[in-house]
Parts: sequence; C-alpha cells; structure tokens
Amino acid sequence: MATSHLLAAAATSSSSATFRPPLRSLSSPPPSLALNRRRSFPVVCAADADPEETTKPKVPEKAPAAGSSFNQLLGIKGAKQETNIWKIRLQLTKPVTWPPLVWGVLCGAAASGNFHWTVEDVAKSIVCMLMSGPCLTGYTQTINDWYDRDIDAINEPYRPIPSGAISENEVITQIWVLLLGGLGLGALLDIWAGHDFPIIFYLALGGSLLSYIYSAPPLKLKQNGWIGNFALGASYIGLPWWAGQALFGTLTPDIVVLTCLYSIAGLGIAIVNDFKSIEGDRTLGLQSLPVAFGMETAKWICVGAIDITQLSVAAYLLSTGKLYYALALLGLTIPQVILQFQYFLKDPVKYDVKYQASAQPFFVFGLLVTALATSH
Repeated sequence: MATSHLLAAAATSSSSATFRPPLRSLSSPPPSLALNRRRSFPVVCAADADPEETTKPKVPEKAPAAGSSFNQLLGIKGAKQETNIWKIRLQLTKPVTWPPLVWGVLCGAAASGNFHWTVEDVAKSIVCMLMSGPCLTGYTQTINDWYDRDIDAINEPYRPIPSGAISENEVITQIWVLLLGGLGLGALLDIWAGHDFPIIFYLALGGSLLSYIYSAPPLKLKQNGWIGNFALGASYIGLPWWAGQALFGTLTPDIVVLTCLYSIAGLGIAIVNDFKSIEGDRTLGLQSLPVAFGMETAKWICVGAIDITQLSVAAYLLSTGKLYYALALLGLTIPQVILQFQYFLKDPVKYDVKYQASAQPFFVFGLLVTALATSH
C-alpha cells in the first residue's frame, strides 16, 4: 500500500501550513500556533461534553505510572512517558503497524511468480518494504496523530502530541521527511526494475494522498466508519501487495479485484481500533461504526467482515481448482473465529491487543497462501 492501514502521503500542493490546523478546545476559541515551543493541548471537561456523557468515567490525564518502554517503542497503549526526542519520533510512526505492510510486499512478490532468492531480488524487496513500512506507514501514522490531537486530548492526553512532548514543527518536519523519503524510494524502485511507467511511484503517491484525506479535513474519510475503514484496509492490504507484485511482475486486473475483496477484511480489522476511541469519537461527532451502531452490533460487523471475506476467497480458490490452497485458507480462518469468541466478542476494548496479537498471524498467513495460489 505501499500504504493501513499501506501507503500514504500528504497534500501535494499545500504548504507546511496545511499540516498546522489550529486545535480547538470544545469550549473556547482556537489558540494561535507557535512552532518553536512545546505546549499542552486542552482537555475537554465534562461540562463541555454532551450531557449524556457527563456520567461516564473521566479519562486519566496522565499515563499509567508503570508504562512499558517496549510499548513506547512500538507505539501502542501502555507506553512509558519518554523525553528522548528520537524515541518519541519512533513512537509516532507506530512500528507495531509496519508488519502488515511488509508482509503485503512479500505477498505481492510471491504472487508475481518472478521473485528469486538472489541478492538483487532480496535487496529490491527490502527497499520496497522500507518504503511501505517505516516511511509511508510511518508518515500515515504521524499525520493521523497530528490531525487526531484534539481527540487524543480527550482519550489519551498523555500521548506525545497532545502532551507537548514533541513540538509542532518537529511533527511537521517528520511528516515531510517520511513522505518525501517514501516517494523517493518508490521512484528508485521503478528505475531499478526498468519500468517504462513509474507504477510504484504512483502507487506510493496515490496511497499517500489517500492517507492524507483519511486523516485531514475537509474530507477526513475516517469520520465515516464504512468509507474510512475500507480505505484503511485497502492501504494495509492492497497497496503493498500491488507494489510488491509490480516490482517483480505485472499487476493484473484479477489481482486488483482479489486484493480489493481482501480489503473488506481489512475494514473489519480497522474497526477493532475504533472501540478504544468511542468516547472521544462520540464527543467530537465522528461516526465510527461503534458510535453509529453501538458496540454490540459493531463487533459483529467487525468479525463478519473478516470471516466472510476469507471464506469467500477460499471459495474462489476452490472454484479455480486450487483445492489444497482453499483448504489451507479455511484451516487458518477457523482459529481466528475461535479467538474472536474467546477474546474480542467478550470485550472488544479490554481484549483488543490480545485478540489482534493472537488472531492476526493466522490472517496474514492466509494472505500468503492466497498469494502463492495466484502465482501458479
């Protein structure tokens, strides 16, 4: 995707001011932005919220005292408060989100049928993974945190941006460096592969634009649970797969359709992350699926999107004579269903990390099985 939950990038004709919309407290006029200092972002008080929300538990203003340094480096909740600017920069890129993009590139290379274990092919794939993961996924996560800073001031005020642990111009610089680095690597890969048309560069550019409109106003696709989560799923599954396949072979229409179908499963995976932000989303009027349908219905939409997609792909593989691949995909889907009942459907907020850590490996191996099936 190269992009997303892969490729993503910024507004192509905007100045750095594009990335500096003023943060507003829900009860006061927007303060002016100062790019040379760190500052704390306002936290919405119960009095400013909808009356229905005033009875809900108050969000802590500090991170848990016993935060984990490991969680901090991965960019997940439960992170230790950090003052080292490079560790904070890494945290903003959320390295925990890179593996699906890296894996997507691997699946695309496998689906091409032209990847060989030579030094050159391995080097090409590593560069493509760097483009998709650290650069463009890092860009996507950083710009998402930048535009989510008002929501984070409600849900997680101790995160790096709303807490003032990193200054505004440091965040903006990181966004541009990661974006331009990812696009530069895409152009390099096209030259390296001898492409007449720079398809990888345009995939990176398109994914980057998708990431921008996902997070930034006025479109802010994430405000709509269906469109936003499908865009995220396509970014994390379709785009890196396309980049890997285009690098070593030809991106065909049937692969585009198949990966778009798989992106519906990505939609379901993206919904998992919406449950923890339900309070802030509701307060700020964002129509995530848990807000729009309620937690009970949304969690069934989530698992339905994941499971039905994989079963549909298994049926497709069976219809094309790939019996063993279809059975392998079915075998990898069953443990996911079991883990959904064991963790996610019981409490999608409490068990979100445990569920994703235990179920997603089966999902990503299913992607590889599908890629290998299409390569034959």
